[in-house]
Amino acid sequence: MQEHKNQPLNDFIEYPHDEMLKRAEEFLAVSQRRHSIRSFSDRPVPKEIIETCIRAAGTAPSGANHQPWHFVAIHSSDVKKQIREAAEKLERSFYEGRAGEEWLDALKPLGTDASKPYLEHAPWLIAVFSQKKGGISADDKNTNYYVHESVGLATGFLIQALHRAGLATLTHTPKPMSFLTEICGRDKDNERPYMLLIAGYPGTDATIPEHALVKKSLDEIATFI
Repeated sequence: MQEHKNQPLNDFIEYPHDEMLKRAEEFLAVSQRRHSIRSFSDRPVPKEIIETCIRAAGTAPSGANHQPWHFVAIHSSDVKKQIREAAEKLERSFYEGRAGEEWLDALKPLGTDASKPYLEHAPWLIAVFSQKKGGISADDKNTNYYVHESVGLATGFLIQALHRAGLATLTHTPKPMSFLTEICGRDKDNERPYMLLIAGYPGTDATIPEHALVKKSLDEIATFI
């Protein structure tokens, strides 16, 4: 490696093999209980829980450690209403034909439609933005690298952090998502909406589509060579 400032790795914990397997199996079991739902309770969720989960997302690896992401946590009823109205307008055109027949057929087993009441009902929405320029300091204006991959990793961390904290989530990606830039007051020249996460407690009528419970086997998703 090239010379660079560094410090010893002093917080790595090595476990015996049996405990490693146990911890891996426990994480698998926790992950298998994570489901995307579309009915949320309006029960309040303390801001500090969302803050801590976002901090966990901020530990994700990123290209050149530029951390090219910004999370807008939305609790305001007025802002959530604006987002719902804008998203449902797009979704109506999507379901009325813009998506194409093949895409709509793929969605049928999930039972989705243009109505998105959870955008207003859930206690928190988290808009995830990617950044073209930035760096390790907030005022840096350098080119960011592997932006899509980096923000995807951070979003995955955030979903798992919310799940492990005891909250249900849903990923929402209306296209185009430019309305989020305006509503959230973000820099349209540097930032692009990446995803909208809904977070909160499940509603009493929350269900899971049977289609969503079908997961590919290890042989189908992995090759060991």
